[in-house]
Parts: sequence; structure tokens; C-alpha cells
Amino acid sequence: MDTIRLGRSGLEISPIAVGAMSFGIPERGTHPWSLGPEASREIIRAALDLGINMFDTANVYSDGTSEEILGEALRELGVREELVIATKVHGRVAPGPNREGLSRKAIMQEVDRSLRRLGVDAIDLLQIHRFDKVTPLDETLVALDDLVRAGKVLYLGASSMDAWRFVKAKERQRELGLAQFVSMQNQYSLIAREDERELIPYCAEVGVGLVPWSPLGRGKLARPWGAETDRTGKDEIQLGFYKQAVASDEAVVHAVQAVAEELGRPMAHVAIAWLRRQPAFCAPLIGATKPSHLTDAVAALDLVLTDEQAARLEAPYVTRMPELY
Repeated sequence: MDTIRLGRSGLEISPIAVGAMSFGIPERGTHPWSLGPEASREIIRAALDLGINMFDTANVYSDGTSEEILGEALRELGVREELVIATKVHGRVAPGPNREGLSRKAIMQEVDRSLRRLGVDAIDLLQIHRFDKVTPLDETLVALDDLVRAGKVLYLGASSMDAWRFVKAKERQRELGLAQFVSMQNQYSLIAREDERELIPYCAEVGVGLVPWSPLGRGKLARPWGAETDRTGKDEIQLGFYKQAVASDEAVVHAVQAVAEELGRPMAHVAIAWLRRQPAFCAPLIGATKPSHLTDAVAALDLVLTDEQAARLEAPYVTRMPELY
């Protein structure tokens, strides 16, 4: 598989990335639908066989066991140099003070824990999982820069936040001569398009690469409306999302299904092909729970939608408040 550059950085990533929220011990953390070590390794092997080189996890996924499973599997398979391992810091990992957020102490201790769980010397892409509205911004940015200078982190990324906060952070990095954010991991799909107004145009302008989460709308865009899976009733995030514009979301899903049937392709192909038309887009994070999910995602790379098809997919969308900011 050909690789692409992550934004304007020199980092080479596959145009499909694996979202490792689906890896973890089901009894640990808040993801009872997650896959255990054996099933997770099957997904990882499938990804490597397909030429996928980017794996994205977080310190909070399944109480740290997502990082543990990913790191152990990659060591067992004897691969590392060509891979891009991304993780995140911000969420609460334990009770008590200094166990969440983006203070210098929280960042430093949680990155060390992530390095141990992953079993690596450096995190390729460290992302701030959310914006910390309490910690002074300069404290966070200097701590992240220190990690880069120490060689514990190679590249920096951010995740879902208001556009103005991301602009402010990037400008402070520039003013202080600090390592810059090179990526943005935001929620973006045919049923989550609020970032098109400000955040995505800014990322396109300054060369920040998009690696969106939930690119298939938590699976809604990959199957007919109303279809259920084991994860559907257990995913707390999904249960809380997509309640603001249900009629619009249903109409979008029907449009995806119609275009997919005309093309003789799976619905997931159409949803991913639409994303690949968007400014600054680099790679979708596919939270696979079956190897076939990754096979489908990779097979979507050769599909190019016409302007007319894209317009039909976009037409039913109704704006709503952004989620999780």
C-alpha cells in the first residue's frame, strides 16, 4: 500500500489507520464490547497484511489494556520500525489529583506509563485527547515540547476541540518556538460535519492532517438504517451521540445506501470515498472488530465519487451542536 504524508510533516502513514479503542479487556474500563488479546491480535495481523502501518490508541482505552495488547502484539509479530504508533493523554486514568488533564505532571507521568504499556522507546504521535480548560496553555505546550526534545515523542497531534482554541495553541507554539501539532483527530463523517465551518479549513490552510474518528458514524454509515450489532447497545459514546438530528441522519444513511447500490459497492466504501474528497483529509481511523472491516476499508481506496454523487450524500445533512467539546 502506498503511504501518504501526515499533513505537511514528514511522517509517512497508510491512508487507512486502525483505531484501537476496540482492543482491550472487556472487564476493564468502559468498553464492554472490546476485544480481548487473541481477537485483537487477529485484527492487528490483518492490518499488517493489508499494508496498514498506523495504529491509534489512548491511555484511557479499557483502563490501559488497549495499549498493552497493541504493544505486546507488535512485539510478538516482530514489527516496529515501519509502524506509526499513536496514543493520547488527557482523560482520567485513576482517582485522585494529577490523574487527568494536561498539567505538566499529568502529561509526564502518563506518557511514561504509556511507553511502558506499549513497550516502546518513543511514541510516534502523541495527541492531546481533549483541550484542558484549567491548565495554563503554555504549561501544556512546553511540557509537550520537552517530550519531543527528550526523544520520548516524535510528533504531536490534537483531538476534538473548538477551532479558536486550536488556532491559539498553534500560534503559541509558533511564538515560543515549540514543536507544532501536525495532526487533528476530530469526529468527522457524513453525519458529523460541524467542523467544516472553521476547524477543517484552518487545518487545510496550515497543513495539519486530519485523521478523523468515527468516520463511519459509529457504524451507522456502513449498514442500513436500524441495523444492530453487538456493539450498538453497549457503546456508551454511540448511545449518547446522534440524537440531535435523527431524521437527518436517517436520510443521509439512506442516501449512502442508494449510492452504494447504484455502484454495487458496500456502504462503507461510499462513506470513506466521500471523506477522501475533503480538505486536509489523510486517513480514517477504522475501529475494526472483524478483519473484514479493514479489508472493506482498504478496498474503498479505489472508489472516486462524482460531484453529483457527493452532492446527493451531503444534501440531507442538518446542522447540530458539536459533540464533546
